[in-house]
Amino acid sequence: MVALAEGVAAPLRRRRLYPERSGLRRIPLVIWVFLGLGTAMEAFWVAWPALNTFYYSFTRWDGIGQKVWVGFGNYRGLLHDPVFGKALLDNCIWVVGFGGLSLVLGLLFALALDKPRRGVGVYRALIYLPLVFSLVVTGLFWQTLYKPSGPLDTLLSAVGLGGLEQQWLTQPHLVLYSLLVAAIWHEVGYIMVLYLAGLKAADPELAQASQIDGATGLQRLFFVTLPQLREVNLIVLAIVVIDSLRTFDIVWVMTGGGPNNASQLLSVDMYTEAFSDLQLGYASAIAVVIFLLTVGFVMFLVSRMVKADR
Repeated sequence: MVALAEGVAAPLRRRRLYPERSGLRRIPLVIWVFLGLGTAMEAFWVAWPALNTFYYSFTRWDGIGQKVWVGFGNYRGLLHDPVFGKALLDNCIWVVGFGGLSLVLGLLFALALDKPRRGVGVYRALIYLPLVFSLVVTGLFWQTLYKPSGPLDTLLSAVGLGGLEQQWLTQPHLVLYSLLVAAIWHEVGYIMVLYLAGLKAADPELAQASQIDGATGLQRLFFVTLPQLREVNLIVLAIVVIDSLRTFDIVWVMTGGGPNNASQLLSVDMYTEAFSDLQLGYASAIAVVIFLLTVGFVMFLVSRMVKADR
């Protein structure tokens, strides 16, 4: 009995003297090294510049001289700045037009090209192809299409619609919508791919059962397919809104915010204030506004997703 007790107690003593390594200690050192490098780079290239932007937004600074603390002066200036007000209004139009049409067209293309049929891969590739090109290249391409007596005007004349020829990028009432067409053309393929992935994850038996029960195509779409795409819809909506708020390349290449600030967006106004007018503090305040709008919308979507999962 004594020997048996000793045999049972020995492992217990060893366990107390040499406790098992915790979960964190079992992670290899090389993993910690890579995690540390990634965190350090993220902090240096993202977190630190972002914190500096918040600080600069409370100063008056031309990027070279001494920074002068002005408190909320830059933000008060934004409230009375007609260019910023125009940029904010144009950005609202851009979010609705770019986000709404990209979402709707991407969903329609995904529904049309979801089922395997002859040539469906070619159509998918053609719709996705614009995304391969950078926004700068896309802007230059559409700038060529829109130029006077260019391909678009020639096409309108060829089909008997010569009366619709316009100075597409120099008319203040048309320029923003002309830019929207180019941006949507670039974005819609990406949205289509996201919806195609969502449709592949949908349960086909629900659609088959509703068809047997006599549901029409629209009824299956609104009451069977779209409810299964709820999470995809939220993700797509977040992507298009974030892309709308940070749109810069295509507008700057095609119009530079003109004519007469008719296509001014917040990002373009920020760039102009920073690098043309050398008002880095004021531009930082615009960047903070863009950041707060983006974070506010993302937090709203996350809260919606959490409520939907409960």
